Amino acid sequence: MDENLLQDVVAAALKAGADSAEAAFAERAALSVTVRLGDLEEVEREEARDLGVRVFIGQRQASVSGSDISADGRAKLVERVVAMARLAPEDPYAGLAPVDRLARGAPVDLNVYDPTELGPEALEALALAAENAARAVEGVTNSNGGSASWSNSGWRLVTSAGFSGEYRASTFGLSAQCIAGEGAAMERGGEGRATRWREDLPTPEAIGAEAGRRAVTSLNARKIASTTAPVIFENRLATSLLGPLIGAISGPSVARGVSFLKDKLGQRIFAEGVTLSDDPHRVRGLGSSPFDDEGVANQPMDIIADGVLTTWLLNSSSARQLGLQTTGHASRGLAGPPGVGPSNLTLRPGTKTQAELMKAAGKGVLVTSMFGPSLNANTGDWSVGCSGFWFEDGEIAYPVTEITVAGNLIDIYGRLVPGSDLEFRGASNAPSILVDALAIAGK
Repeated sequence: MDENLLQDVVAAALKAGADSAEAAFAERAALSVTVRLGDLEEVEREEARDLGVRVFIGQRQASVSGSDISADGRAKLVERVVAMARLAPEDPYAGLAPVDRLARGAPVDLNVYDPTELGPEALEALALAAENAARAVEGVTNSNGGSASWSNSGWRLVTSAGFSGEYRASTFGLSAQCIAGEGAAMERGGEGRATRWREDLPTPEAIGAEAGRRAVTSLNARKIASTTAPVIFENRLATSLLGPLIGAISGPSVARGVSFLKDKLGQRIFAEGVTLSDDPHRVRGLGSSPFDDEGVANQPMDIIADGVLTTWLLNSSSARQLGLQTTGHASRGLAGPPGVGPSNLTLRPGTKTQAELMKAAGKGVLVTSMFGPSLNANTGDWSVGCSGFWFEDGEIAYPVTEITVAGNLIDIYGRLVPGSDLEFRGASNAPSILVDALAIAGK
């Protein structure tokens, strides 16, 4: 959208009685194709252009969004949002981002936009190739389909504080899902990847082969007795352990006092040498952006440095509430006030391969699938359903299923050992992780 149009929306909001205002515009085009058993199953096309307006009257705020961006539609949005703000309750921490924290100058070149557009025929061919590769794996008996997708999106933000910025990003996706075995012995397997650039996607043959391998190797899974043993979380899901950490160090959670880490800032909560970084400027990163969703300048930082918790993740509102400065982690849609979110999280790798972690642990569980996590946000008590493999003498022994792994996250983080097999698969990435002893509930 033309910057001048958004500037006009902001000016109209101020003229209608707002003390300050911002206007955001998002547009998206997407195409996805799904196949199953060699036949085309679904084609979905999406095109959207939406406008969001947020205004402040004193300490009152309101926001609206809509897809009618005509002159009349814009006028109605402004009229509605100003009327809503006059009736909203006061929020002592509401307001635009501080001017001195706004991103200025030329934006960082993140290289997150690939202008390639894939048509339905090209996407169908990719999806079929991925599914065919999965079905070709010996032991695979059925398919849940293959899918391929392409999208590009744009975001522009203008505020009455003088900020104006925009960026565009693209995403290409490819996945396959299949089934091995028959009847009660069936197991599912899948593999999927998403990248900013088409050329960075793995081949459909590699995607399908991995989906088939994961299904077949899970056959004949056993239920094991409850025990306490070392647990290794494989790299593709290891960041699931870090999700509760991000929630616990988000400014709104800390400000409300509903965080098991609320008293841990500046303290060592991981082992020495463990580092967790957040980098909004990673080239071609799935979570990259040149500024946060309030227009604040963002920058790479180590959230955990040598095991020590160095910062909360803050937007402007939670920063004011805590008497701190925003860290550039505002995250929002077009409607509602910003929340908080990371960009590209990376748990830095250690020195041991996954095989070496298993050898060091001796025996235990290698977790390859997780579902149904449960967390007490105040205490850090955590549990999750899992399946994977039992290993003995450092070698895979047999697949296991229907187990639950549980522990307290403060204790888990303190004993967590990262492996060396870091692989960038998404916006959050980690190597395999070993925790030397966890409660495992089985049969």
